Amino acid sequence: MRKPLIAGNWKMFKTVEEATAFVVSFALKVAPVRAVEVALCPPFTALAALSQALRGTSVALGSQDCFWADEGAFTGQTSPTMLKDLGCRYAIVGHSERRGRFGATEGMTPAMLSYFADNDETVNLKAKAALKHGITPIICCGELLAERQAKQTDAVVSAQVSAALAGIPATQIAGLVIAYEPVWAIGTGEVCDAAEANRVIGVIRSTVAQVDAAAADSVRIQYGGSVKPDNITGIMEQPEIDGALVGGASLDPDAFEAIVKGTAQTRA
Repeated sequence: MRKPLIAGNWKMFKTVEEATAFVVSFALKVAPVRAVEVALCPPFTALAALSQALRGTSVALGSQDCFWADEGAFTGQTSPTMLKDLGCRYAIVGHSERRGRFGATEGMTPAMLSYFADNDETVNLKAKAALKHGITPIICCGELLAERQAKQTDAVVSAQVSAALAGIPATQIAGLVIAYEPVWAIGTGEVCDAAEANRVIGVIRSTVAQVDAAAADSVRIQYGGSVKPDNITGIMEQPEIDGALVGGASLDPDAFEAIVKGTAQTRA
């Protein structure tokens, strides 16, 4: 049985002091929960501090991205060797915000909408680099609202997943994590219907099965997009969904605790 993973993506929020204060209370509250794996992905500035603060707890540390080279003249980037040195067990790769795909674009110029320009090729390189150093990538995929309205959801997510997994051995695919995040539901308050999210995640699992059926049975696939304490039960009642990648609600220790415990109760 696949163990659910609830991961908090803090994006560009929390100073080191705020991040540390969060962990002090949160880690104790979720310590009794054994049926769910929990990870926090803070800003890069807080990774070193949380590496220490999370030591001896049940909460794993993750990064919000990683570069594909071990070292070199790559200003502003962070290598998987550096992340491993800090104790990161997970790395989010291919988030829609890094691909330049946004659910809420009000006030953004065209230049701002492509400020990171990750694509299928770079996501694949980053996933391979993370795996090379024993870091589990959380590979994000998801469709824009226009793509959903055009009934392209299945084709879009299948293409993203296939490209991300290209050249990765089945034995490694089985242990990684995929996060289905419909772009139109990220930061918008809109939530994909749980049954529909389950259906799309089934499509993703079928895509993985084209590489290896056993890997498809083992790989964990999360849902992400406006996940909150009041909708986590409905999400986790779906058999294909193996956890959640949580944005805004993960910034509140009480809300994130409720999501973790709600997952554990649903899957008990």
